[in-house]
Amino acid sequence: MKHLLTRRNLLYLLMITTTVIYLVWRGVYTLPWNESLFALLFGLALWLSEIVSNLTAVILIWSKNKAQTIEKPEVGNMSYPDIDVLIATHNEEPDLLFKTVNGAINMAYPDKEKVHIYISDDMNRPEVKALAQRLNVGYIGLEQNQDAKSGNLNNALSQTNSPLIATFDADMIPYSNFLMETVPYFIENKKQIKAKKKVKPLGLVQTPQSFYNADSFQFNLFSEQDIPNEQDFFSREVNVFNNAHGAAIYTGSNTVISRQAIEDAGGFPTDTITEDFELGALINMQGYKNISTLEPLASGLTPTDVSSVLKQRIRWARGVVQSVRNLKIFTSKDLTFQQKIVYLNSYLYWWSFLRRILYIFAPILFTVFNIRVVDTNFWTLLLFWLPSYCLIQLVMKDISSDVRTARWGEIQETIFAPYLVLPVLFQTIGLKETKFKVTDKGVKQSKRDVLFIIPHMTMLVLALYGVVVFNYGKFGSEIFYGSVITFWLLSHIFNLTIACLYYLGRPIYRTSERFLMQNKLTVTFNKQTYELTTHDISETGLSFTSEFPYYFPSDQLLKFTVVRENYHATFTGKIVRVWQRDNTYYYGVVVEEMTLDNYRHYLQIIYDGFNQSLRQTMDPMVTMLDSFVLNIKRRANGQKDKPFFSEQYPVIFVNQTYETEFNSCYIHHFNYREIELSFPYLAFFEKQMQLKLGEILLALNYQSKSGNGRYVYYVENLSEWLDTPELHATVEGWLKKEGAIQ
Repeated sequence: MKHLLTRRNLLYLLMITTTVIYLVWRGVYTLPWNESLFALLFGLALWLSEIVSNLTAVILIWSKNKAQTIEKPEVGNMSYPDIDVLIATHNEEPDLLFKTVNGAINMAYPDKEKVHIYISDDMNRPEVKALAQRLNVGYIGLEQNQDAKSGNLNNALSQTNSPLIATFDADMIPYSNFLMETVPYFIENKKQIKAKKKVKPLGLVQTPQSFYNADSFQFNLFSEQDIPNEQDFFSREVNVFNNAHGAAIYTGSNTVISRQAIEDAGGFPTDTITEDFELGALINMQGYKNISTLEPLASGLTPTDVSSVLKQRIRWARGVVQSVRNLKIFTSKDLTFQQKIVYLNSYLYWWSFLRRILYIFAPILFTVFNIRVVDTNFWTLLLFWLPSYCLIQLVMKDISSDVRTARWGEIQETIFAPYLVLPVLFQTIGLKETKFKVTDKGVKQSKRDVLFIIPHMTMLVLALYGVVVFNYGKFGSEIFYGSVITFWLLSHIFNLTIACLYYLGRPIYRTSERFLMQNKLTVTFNKQTYELTTHDISETGLSFTSEFPYYFPSDQLLKFTVVRENYHATFTGKIVRVWQRDNTYYYGVVVEEMTLDNYRHYLQIIYDGFNQSLRQTMDPMVTMLDSFVLNIKRRANGQKDKPFFSEQYPVIFVNQTYETEFNSCYIHHFNYREIELSFPYLAFFEKQMQLKLGEILLALNYQSKSGNGRYVYYVENLSEWLDTPELHATVEGWLKKEGAIQ
């Protein structure tokens, strides 16, 4: 282990040394002093961008090597203090709030009387007040709020008094263990302070921002099963690294905060559009430490339409730049050097999009417009650049986690870059956006969203043109000497192509998210009970699995009971689809009727835990090239072939010959309601016939021709045989013959 650590440190040292040499050489020998003023300014900006890019890489290495593991303290149940749970809402729908409040009510705590839940509504809406009364939680209304979310929360703080505050956005549903996993840190910290240990008071505990729906990257790029949520890199890695310096960033929700820390900081700041980021910094400046946990303890709804995502990121970018300026963070005497580095890293992140634009245009300017922004020759460039580049790639691979790779980071920067450059520049020079805009979490796709592709398509066309004209007519060594420029052009072409696919979007059909979940399920039909297992579940329905192809009528209400730990939900529903995969039958169910108490349990069954349907880590077996090819294939797929049977019943593959009254027939498929036959020896068929299957006699009525000489018949007397052991044995025999069951 020590030997490995020495090798790693040597690698880091070599990377830093070669990078410093390269950057000094770039600044002294390669700036285009003899070119146009534009070329010189662009060249200077490009050089500074390289410096900052490498600085952020060094900060990441430093942060990861300084990272400290924190463990939840073990504390007694009697020491848990009172806590106010504030759910801030502006204009969110009551149905969305219902799920969040329901989750908060179900949070475990040694003494539930000490948990005080409030809906903080800055629009004073009667329907939200009615919701609070319905669920028996507090309601704090506010009219004519001029200070956005900060004003809303400050108003709630003035009307509550518990020593701890938990803050949730309207769409963030806490898990039942949220308080039990966060409050102990405050209890232990208070105990250490009383024991006069040299520890800072704890200001806040931030848990990861987690989402139960696919984000716009996962969804638009068909990558729900390949890549994790784009925000996971910050929430589950970068912010956890910040624990070493007690400077975890406050992200506005899923957080427990000391009331005293908020008061010492002067309350939620009202002169910024990112009050969470600024409050966290103010708490640090008052001598408190902030920490972040690793595991998600609440999940919310992330915007999926491009317009909302861009508005959200622009607000974050402007807010961070604004808050850093408000607090004079880099010159503040109230922050440690390490904490300043943490906030510097957050600040520099929002400049990465300008750097990405400069990187993309540097080779384009040279190959398309003959503007030289780097003045050097091939061999000198190779001598100084290649060692630094290769070592940086090795180091980034070494420190890369299973949440994000360097290549994926470049693609994300490319996607956002054209729309974040100007807001960051404007905010920096004092052109502010002071109005707080709540991110719309609803699905609001528009055909006009495709227009966001224009900047990326323009850059892609220029890059393609550049790589062609630059290499056209060259052979052998000429191509070799231009290989560095060609390499960067091809790299940008790949990133820009994926960005274009992102902005092409993807139709949204589902009205609610599905969670992969195996829970006990009881299905009751015709006085019979079936013990089965769910496959996935959503607010509007679920699917369950069975090794045997049971028949359930699609036109009748069935009774379903889902059980998960302490939650039991009973409802009526209908089977709307049946399909088969790997000898297992899947039944899709739509919910029809459910009482309020059952609905509340049902919501907890769904939302009390992370959505396992979504990827939490990068798939190590899927490269970015694989994702690109998969994206193209999925977009190119046309309509599926129409099934030969209704998909509302399980299809059994029979493939056996039987004798009818006047003929012999070959049974291909059977789904209880219908049977597919062909007649090998006769060119005609009977419209009405009887088919004997052992002791079963089926009365059949012709329905349609399914192709290839096959005919579909309707089973007229199914009710006579449906629940009989004879039919069950016949179906079981077919399955055994086909190898579906043992």
